[in-house]
Amino acid sequence: MPPFPRRAPLAAAVALSLAGAAQAQVQAPSAGTLPGVTIQGNYDNAVGSSDAASQGVVTSRLLESRPTLRPAEVLEFVPGVIVTQHSGDGKANQYFLRGFNLDHGTDFATSVDGMPVNMPSHAHGQGYSDLNWLIPELVDRIAYRKGPYYADEGDFSSAGAAHIRLFDTLPQGLAQLTVGQRGYGRGLVAGSTGLATGNLLYAFEAAHNDGPWQNPEKFHRTNAVLRYSLAEGPTRWSVTGMAYNAGWNATDQIPQRAVDAGLIDRFGAVDPTDGGRTARYSLSLDATHRVHGGEWKANAYLVRSRLDLFSNFTFLLDNPADVPAAATGINGDQFAQSERRTVAGGAASRRWETPILGRDGNTTVGVQLRQDRLDPVGLYSTEAQVRAATIQESRVRQSSVGVWAQNDTQWLPWLRGVLGLRTDHYDFDVTSSIAQNSGRRSADLTSPKLSLIFGPWAKTEYFLNAGRGFHSNDARGTVTHLTPRELQPTDPSTPLVRTKGAELGVRTEIIPGVQSSLALWQLELDSELVFSGDAGDTEPSRASRRQGIEWNTHWQAASWLLLDADLAFSKARFTQDDPAGNHVPGAVGKVASVGATVTQYGPWFGQFQLRYFGPRPLIEDNSQRSASTTLAYLRVGYRVTPKLKLALDVFNLFDRKASDIDYFYVSRLAGEPLAGVADRHFHPVEPRSLRLTLSANY
Repeated sequence: MPPFPRRAPLAAAVALSLAGAAQAQVQAPSAGTLPGVTIQGNYDNAVGSSDAASQGVVTSRLLESRPTLRPAEVLEFVPGVIVTQHSGDGKANQYFLRGFNLDHGTDFATSVDGMPVNMPSHAHGQGYSDLNWLIPELVDRIAYRKGPYYADEGDFSSAGAAHIRLFDTLPQGLAQLTVGQRGYGRGLVAGSTGLATGNLLYAFEAAHNDGPWQNPEKFHRTNAVLRYSLAEGPTRWSVTGMAYNAGWNATDQIPQRAVDAGLIDRFGAVDPTDGGRTARYSLSLDATHRVHGGEWKANAYLVRSRLDLFSNFTFLLDNPADVPAAATGINGDQFAQSERRTVAGGAASRRWETPILGRDGNTTVGVQLRQDRLDPVGLYSTEAQVRAATIQESRVRQSSVGVWAQNDTQWLPWLRGVLGLRTDHYDFDVTSSIAQNSGRRSADLTSPKLSLIFGPWAKTEYFLNAGRGFHSNDARGTVTHLTPRELQPTDPSTPLVRTKGAELGVRTEIIPGVQSSLALWQLELDSELVFSGDAGDTEPSRASRRQGIEWNTHWQAASWLLLDADLAFSKARFTQDDPAGNHVPGAVGKVASVGATVTQYGPWFGQFQLRYFGPRPLIEDNSQRSASTTLAYLRVGYRVTPKLKLALDVFNLFDRKASDIDYFYVSRLAGEPLAGVADRHFHPVEPRSLRLTLSANY
């Protein structure tokens, strides 16, 4: 029975919908185990559940409570992560974490059921992570980690990693229809059915959106998932097929001076012919087999994807079509980034119980394989999406193998140690339209890891983590000798860039109903990555150091009310002095997210989320800085019958006029000096938007 009358006054119900809920219970302890508080159905972060204070799991109960403007925003459930966009909805999002502008995914590894999302040597940037094909209603849980402390985490994971797990079966079928302002519509049908052996899960999604842009986005996507799973005794396995297709018009970042002068609206575009088309098809296998004293795990995947992306960030700087004497035969600076990719890979691991000197422990050994084949990946000058010239086109073969081992032993009742070692080998093979940029290269790197977990004492445990990691550089950059645009001599980049990090943390449940974690961390990179999209290369920059502190708290205030607060502060600096300055452009210093979720308040449910994205330096000397962005999301829902519910989602609740992203660089508009004008360029957040969803279970 709910703690409040089911027929509560509407005003009170709406007010309570600003908060959040999940049920809490105290688990009965087993011998020698500390009683743990479980924030039931929302988190799996109890004392004794992880190897670091910054590690955790978010489950589907919380995922379904919070509205998301875009599919990739499910990653904002990872404390400290910010997800934004600077172009059309079909393009990978921008990600920020731990003082990083991760661009489209570099240094933050993401996977879905073992399939890596990050794409190396991508046409639009190293580590490109497009999650627009994800259906949030199918996500069972997100397991997240931060820092290079885990032996089974490889490329792109130095800042963090998120492993998304999909449902094998759904408790009920789901038919859902969403309508919203500015041409938004979405339909979803999903369900699962039992077969003679195993279960079949299916889902189909179609969506459309024009957005607030003066040049309507006309974003459209179709998405399908089919999954067969079987669980028999100690064995569980699944086979999943996915298909996704999307197209859109893009309104990229625009110069502030054009808005101030009234040349374009805040939601206008300088080049209305920007846009893109993308598709992704995959087949994956995931299996687990428990044996006496251990476990086998294996997964394999095959992905075929394509992207054609048309962008114009500098407008008339390189090709000033309004100046006849400077005519190049190309009107404007639009360029296309295009690729056709096939990814094949897999992983396997074996865990054994390995008591040492009578101490309980286990050892796991694993291997990870991957090959990316790009036929081709290229950069082209275009006009209104029509190719005018090839800047560089390459055929790329990139292969990697990672071997890792990890031992986890309870050395004392109050001390557990996790020792890991990882070795990675990479092969790059590039055939370029610029002969001097063709070649082969190989690289190896070994990365040790160590975690010590102390306690628990008084429902509190302490963590010490340290490790080395890496990120790979674009395969083309590892063999390049001429810049693609200017054809000037340049040095090849280092294939694998070393990172090293350390963390001190504490997690406590000393206050009943509260889980709280605090982490103090540092991460050093031998070089940053700077992607220059219109130049067609990813440039390594100077070495850097990041330091920060994170505090995450979940409070089960009542059986129907869950309160969350995630705060993160960081400092990022280049460690090699340069007259240009030592600030890392785009490095976010402050991030905050507070939320409240209510469920089962009679027929009412709801959620309120407030997210603060702090100011960032835009250039190295910090003379140009972005403003902060504060956004609020609200969901108010009503369960009409046990199988029918209605929810109203409000995005940008307070209609803030802020930026999703800011940059500072030189561009040129018609009539301006040929050298261009250095200016702030921004992509605005969408204004207040309402979406109404009717969901029916069957």
